[in-house]
Amino acid sequence: MKKNTTLAIAVGLAGAALAPTASFAQSATVQQIMDRGTMLCSGHNGSYFGFVEVNDKNEWKGLDIDLCRAMTTAILGDPDKAQIVPLSWAQRFPALQSGDVDIIIKATGWTMGRDTELGLQFSLPYFFGGTQFMVHGDLGISDSSGLEGGTVCVEAGTTIERISANYLQTAGVEHTMVSYESAAELRAAYLANRCDAFAGWGPSLAVLRATELDNPDAHVILNDQLSSEPIAAAMRQGDEGFVDMANWTIAALLIAEEEGVTSANVEEMAATPPNPKVARLLGVEPGMGERLGIRDTWAREMIAAVGNFGEIYDRNLGSESPYNLERGLNNLWSHGGVLYAPILD
Repeated sequence: MKKNTTLAIAVGLAGAALAPTASFAQSATVQQIMDRGTMLCSGHNGSYFGFVEVNDKNEWKGLDIDLCRAMTTAILGDPDKAQIVPLSWAQRFPALQSGDVDIIIKATGWTMGRDTELGLQFSLPYFFGGTQFMVHGDLGISDSSGLEGGTVCVEAGTTIERISANYLQTAGVEHTMVSYESAAELRAAYLANRCDAFAGWGPSLAVLRATELDNPDAHVILNDQLSSEPIAAAMRQGDEGFVDMANWTIAALLIAEEEGVTSANVEEMAATPPNPKVARLLGVEPGMGERLGIRDTWAREMIAAVGNFGEIYDRNLGSESPYNLERGLNNLWSHGGVLYAPILD
């Protein structure tokens, strides 16, 4: 009898733990953003092409900028309330920890050290890419063994710096590593032949080679694939609600792409949802906003402002951009990539 009573209590407690709650805790960071009326996102000290860059009208653009604008719309209802703070790679984490920015969305790799030692939390990965080397074609090399005795240039404060040094050391390739504070300084050093190799993130090197160099054929991206890195938004630890907000911003953009919801048809989809999932996504079925402490229509407004994830990618990196970078791994799981969203229930 006693055993049955104990079991009944355990089952009752488990049921209570699993039961839905009537209210949801408001994220302190979301509330701070609402009170301020702007969302502070990381920019770059120059341009990181395709991700964080400044156009000829001195306006911010890029995949990371659009993700910031998406999240700003979700919280504040207006993409123009995103405030971009220019930061070098080395400045981004101190700026987040000091409160100078609310979030880092800046081609930032999710690593154990950052996760456990810097007081950061990361969102779902929204991009995958690895470190590679680009070299001057007249060196006549195809892999890193040809860099013996050479100079490798890299941007300071990035995982690329450590990954490149570890890779070459492990391969027994003697080299000199030179770090630069800004991307512009690094590009200038490479183009002035002060570096034999430019260590960088593969997608960024491909963009640079295709569009920013006078003669792309004079530069070779080596076969070595040094890493495969998940790129995610970084936030301060201790505000789980804000991490939820970032995760569901990314998830909603991916779900919209999966379901064919675009900036052009989002209002039509909201008026006549094709299925319950889209009805929940667009706030036709109540509850989508309450769980995050914001409006039920936040995803609808966000998609109307910036489009779904595919639209964001194509505009900044893909077929509608100067870079025409194929999506590859960064496609939806249903199209041969690795990007997927959690279940919207």
